[in-house]
Parts: sequence; C-alpha cells; structure tokens
Amino acid sequence: MASKKQIILPIAVLITGIGVAAAFSAMKQPPEEKAEKIIHPLVEIESVSVAPMQLTVDSYGIVKPKYSTELVAQVSGQIIQISEKFVRGGFVKAGEVLARIDPNDYEAALIEAQANLAQAHSALEIEQAQAHVAKTEWQRIKNNASETIPSELYLRKPQLADKLAQYRAAQASEKRANRNLERTYIKAPYDAIVDSRQISLGSVVSPGNQFGILNATSVAEVRLPVADKELQYLVNNGLDSKVSLAAKFAGKDVIWKGRIVRNEGVIDERSRMTYLVAQVDVPYSSGDKQLRFGTYINAKIEGQLIQSAVSVPRHLVKNGQIATLNDDLTLSFKSLQIIRESNGMVIANAGLSNGNKIITSALEYPANGMQLRIEDAANQAPTTQLALKEE
Repeated sequence: MASKKQIILPIAVLITGIGVAAAFSAMKQPPEEKAEKIIHPLVEIESVSVAPMQLTVDSYGIVKPKYSTELVAQVSGQIIQISEKFVRGGFVKAGEVLARIDPNDYEAALIEAQANLAQAHSALEIEQAQAHVAKTEWQRIKNNASETIPSELYLRKPQLADKLAQYRAAQASEKRANRNLERTYIKAPYDAIVDSRQISLGSVVSPGNQFGILNATSVAEVRLPVADKELQYLVNNGLDSKVSLAAKFAGKDVIWKGRIVRNEGVIDERSRMTYLVAQVDVPYSSGDKQLRFGTYINAKIEGQLIQSAVSVPRHLVKNGQIATLNDDLTLSFKSLQIIRESNGMVIANAGLSNGNKIITSALEYPANGMQLRIEDAANQAPTTQLALKEE
C-alpha cells in the first residue's frame, strides 16, 4: 500500500500549480481595444485637357511620276550621237537633245523638196501671168466676139488651178521633209529623269523602235488607299486637303508637304479601298529632301478640326464610360460622346471637362460613389495605363 507521504505530495504540487496559474491570470490585463480603420483603394489619376484637335487619316503609298513618256523613233536611220546625260538616272532639261539619227538622207530630201517648191512657185507665177494676159485679151476683143461669156479654158482657169495645186503639193512636201529632218533629233519633252535607255551609239532604228523612258520631275504623285469609314473624318472627302508624307532620305527622317488633287472615285475590287491621289511639286528639288520615285512613304491626311476634344486611352473606356475621381475623392463614371477610335486611343467631343481627373489604375469592383485615395503628389508614381478590371 502507498504511504501517506506518496499520496499527499502530488496533491500538494497540484494545488500549488493551480494557485500560481490563478495568480498569473489575475495579473494579466485585458487587450486594449483599437478603433476599426477603413483603408480605401489606392488609385492613380491623370488630368485631361480639352482643346481643339485636328483629325488626321493615316495611309501609305509609293511615289510615282505624274507624267512618264516612252520615246520612240519616228524616222529610220543610224544613231550617230547620244548625250552623256541620256543614261538611267540622268537629269535632262526640256528641249535638250538626247540622241541624233543620221540626217544626211533627210537633208537631201529637204533640198529636193525646196527645189520642187521653187519650180512649182515659178510655174504658178508664169501661169498667173498668162491668165492675166488672156483676160486682158478677152476684154479687148469681146465687142467683136460672138460669145459674151468667155470660156474657162480661154481664160486659162483650169491651167491656173493645176499649177496652184502643184505648188501646194510642193509646199506640203517641203514641210514633210523639214519635219522628218527635225525628227532626227530626239529631244526631252520636259524636265525629266531618265528611267531607261534601249539604244546605243551605232544602233539602227526604224519608226516605232523605243529609245527609252523619261519621268517628269515637275510633279510626283502618290496613290493613298483610305478605308471607306475613314472618309467621314476628312473635309470634302479629302479633296484639296493637305497631306504630310514621311520617309527616309540618306538615313534621316524627312517630311514632304503635298495636297490631295483628286479622288479616283471607285473602290478597288481587291483591297476594298478608296484611293486618293496626292501631288508633290518639284520632288527632285536640290538639297537633302529629294522625294525619289519608288519611295515607300507613310502619309497623314489632314482632316476635320474638332473645336473641343479630348483623347484618352481606349482601355480606360468601358461601354462608352470612363471612371473619374471627384474632388471629394469619390468615383464617378462619365459618359463619353465618342467620335473616333484610332491607334489605341478614343477621341470624344463631349463628356469630359478641362481638368477632370481620370482614373488610370485598376480597380477590383469600381462603383459610382465609392471612396478612393491617392498618393501625395510628392510620392505619386508615374501614371499607368491599366485597364479597369472586368466586373
């Protein structure tokens, strides 16, 4: 059997432990109650500016000459002269001789035609004199003549008409010979750049043979495709609008100014685009801004002027509304009158006022009137362009 000591000792230890625990529990103070703190969502904002805005329509195209001429031979013969400028890429002036066909046969033909013309002129003058004599003789003898009206043959009218016809034919022959001689000179019809040349010194050509192709440097044209829905942003469907053409020249970005001169008036069957044609005067002007034929360009066509408009990122607009921050740091949605969406931006002419603050950061569940907060101006991070999360 357990001794009395063995029974009492555990009971004493237990009672002592309970007493110590009770003493510590009495010494513990209840936790301090803290006021509940509400943390509002942190947002980033950006002030909008309402101002006049010039709409533009983007397009593209390849620069081509307005006038391109294929030079062909009009007379036959051997090429005896070629200008040093008559090479691909050469610049020539209007009326400049590019090549010469051997003129000997045509000079001889002109001399022969001039001789025939002189003979015909002499014969005509002789016949006119004879006709005058015949008329004078008839006036002298008509009182004794049995006929009161002289015959045409007597007055030598048929003979005079024949000589006159021969004279006019000789004039035509001389004119033709002069023209053929002139055609031995191959001349530039306007200031141009040589696109190609098909003949060489000593070549023999016949009428219709090609000499080369010239491109006029006075005016360049660019066909600009425009989607049908984009025409609504242009004035008068783009006719007479200004256009900026951008490309690189010698590794540098260069902009040329042009003007829309016509609308081709049809929709392309393959691209379903309407083509506007822009013109640039003197594309090969001296200096570092030559708009070379064949250049691929990006174009901006000047469109309508909106007196009061604002542009905001497209991803901030949902169902035609955008979230804004009021002065009391509450959220409100404003409805936009959208007139155009382009390049990730929305252009509106109503719905926002100058100085309105749009919310550019994400919100989990945005709602009208919800309380928000923003960072101090000194610590505010750069504006982001995060879209509002879907509800």
